[in-house]
Amino acid sequence: MAVAQAKYDAAEALIQAFPDPSFKTGKWATEARARALATFRSQGAPHRFDEYWKFTNPATLIDPVAPKASVFEESSGRPFSDIDRVMLVFVDGVFNPEQSDDPTLAGVEIEPLSEAMQADIHWASSVYGVLEASGQQPVHRPLAALNTAKACSGFVIRVTGKASKPVAFNYLHQDEHSDAMIHHVIKLEEGADLTVLENGPAAARFNKVIEIDVGDRAAFHHVRAQGRDHERRAVTHLFARLGRESSFKSFTMTVNGVLTRNEAVIEFTGDDAHATVAAASVGDGDFHNDNTVFITHDAVNCESRQVFKKVLRNGATGVFQGKILVKPDAQKTDGYQISQALLLDEDSNFLAKPELEIYADDVACSHGSTCGALDETALFYLTSRGIPRVDAQNMLVLAFLAEAIAEIEDEALGHDIQSRLERWMERRRT
Repeated sequence: MAVAQAKYDAAEALIQAFPDPSFKTGKWATEARARALATFRSQGAPHRFDEYWKFTNPATLIDPVAPKASVFEESSGRPFSDIDRVMLVFVDGVFNPEQSDDPTLAGVEIEPLSEAMQADIHWASSVYGVLEASGQQPVHRPLAALNTAKACSGFVIRVTGKASKPVAFNYLHQDEHSDAMIHHVIKLEEGADLTVLENGPAAARFNKVIEIDVGDRAAFHHVRAQGRDHERRAVTHLFARLGRESSFKSFTMTVNGVLTRNEAVIEFTGDDAHATVAAASVGDGDFHNDNTVFITHDAVNCESRQVFKKVLRNGATGVFQGKILVKPDAQKTDGYQISQALLLDEDSNFLAKPELEIYADDVACSHGSTCGALDETALFYLTSRGIPRVDAQNMLVLAFLAEAIAEIEDEALGHDIQSRLERWMERRRT
């Protein structure tokens, strides 16, 4: 009873901490936000006693005041700077058009969320808050509901063909006390193709939701780089709905960060679709990285892949919670899940909860989770041939992360990610 009351009290404090929009919203947006607010109130704020928060303490994510996070200078060029992309810049959660490219160059419909919400009729009404609400069962995701109820910053993107360029969201952090919420809505019509890139610390504390509706035979590619400002805290959610013969691919690189929780909730609603969620995380010291994934197969002959690799040292903590749910009619499902951690010392921790829940009989599903140290035999082999021990360790670490990086379809983006991981390890040579 005391825990429940604490959850409700924390929820009310958070609601008061974030103001309602200063503009009048259309009926569809008003109703979606009211539903999300009611959901958040009924669930309460997340608590360490909640099943899917037992490995990650949400205390600093639900405090009404964001903890201070120092701003660090960029140690190297911004991710994806060599990629021809349309860059949309947010500074502490607020869109900055002066630093951004012309959105029309992407060849897709792009509109600020705040403008879309003011319309009486808008295509976003079929996605905004809808996928997030669907993702609330069977696992509660209260911070996503709070985001839908309160966020006013973000973009709605509609793609009817192949985008001429990737859309890149660049999140800058300049205020040590900033508390940002961003909500993006993306709808890919039948046969459409879009790549979305994300990078930057965003704010001292960051709450982000992306809802992605992938139409029949459409393809969505997502590559995200989280790094730089180490003291930042973030909770992000990807909600995706996949149509027939569609493709969804998401990769995240996480380096630095006192607390980062990335959730992905994917639902197969059309036959013969494919989804991949992958991540490579490297952490040092007071680093806590949580990947929580829930994939629901509710269609025939669909394939899902989860590939997560974490490298941890000096007391860093990695968390993986991944579930594959196969419903009774989802025959011929192929579900693959692997989560592995490389612990470079005895002080680091890897906490894993892989799950399969299968109600169909014609399936091929597997999961595996391991953690361990560097292979001493391989290390000896490399050092015996004149390679310095630190360089040999880095070579083995990169080889360990390679399976996750290989899930990136675009070779240029994969090379960018690998180069950044190499530079991160080089700066932390011991």
